[in-house]
Amino acid sequence: MDQLTYQRRWRTLFISDVHLGTKGAQAEALLECLRWHQAETIYLVGDIVDGWRLKAGWYWPQAHNDVVQKLLSHVRKGTRMIYIPGNHDEFLRDYVDMNFGGVEIMDRAVHGCADGRRFLVIHGDQFDVVVRHAPWLARIGDWAYDFVLALNTQLGRLRRWLGLPYWSLSAWAKFKVKTAVNFIGAFEETLAYEARRQGLNGVICGHIHHATIRDLDGVTYVNTGDFVESCTLVAEHFDGRLEVIHWHMPARVTVAEHMDAAPALL
Repeated sequence: MDQLTYQRRWRTLFISDVHLGTKGAQAEALLECLRWHQAETIYLVGDIVDGWRLKAGWYWPQAHNDVVQKLLSHVRKGTRMIYIPGNHDEFLRDYVDMNFGGVEIMDRAVHGCADGRRFLVIHGDQFDVVVRHAPWLARIGDWAYDFVLALNTQLGRLRRWLGLPYWSLSAWAKFKVKTAVNFIGAFEETLAYEARRQGLNGVICGHIHHATIRDLDGVTYVNTGDFVESCTLVAEHFDGRLEVIHWHMPARVTVAEHMDAAPALL
């Protein structure tokens, strides 16, 4: 496979919810993705590092360090990089408006697309009532989520051994539980309202690990997804169109496949 055939350049990439420092992080997949995709600007939209888990017990394999080094190599090559902390890396909110090795730390940002649209870029945990008002419950849910991810890892190994494609147990369970579906819907509507309140065309966020591009009453809602369950990110074309990219690494071949759901909205 010729690398030049598949390497893509974008105006902007938006990546969130990598959760480096946890065993569920798909660091190898993200590393390959960063090798094949380049952009003028990269937004890291929160929960890139999982400070919650690192406080409980240190876990930082070489692959996680390699991801950090690869991101910094993009900066050295001229990419503008903006890091917007989330709830799991909230410790970085103490350093908002500072610059570390060329990485700008911001609480939130307004991104101007090439087609003139303006988007609020924010992790989104600020609009999660559980995280804001019952952080202890959020942490219990986080531990339960890790348990499901561990089962998901074992299931993934079995499916690979059987020659079956990747399938996420945790993602399937999430969208089979009515309360979770209702939560996602409310989260999307709340973020869209905030963008509308600020006079913007849309919002780009993370937090709930559900990649999508949707129109909500005239506001474009964009969620970058994650690199734990689904390995997704959002890319902006040079004409301003936004697209969800679903990254797969089957066997020894790496292929970028676009998700079926609304790859671009006007």
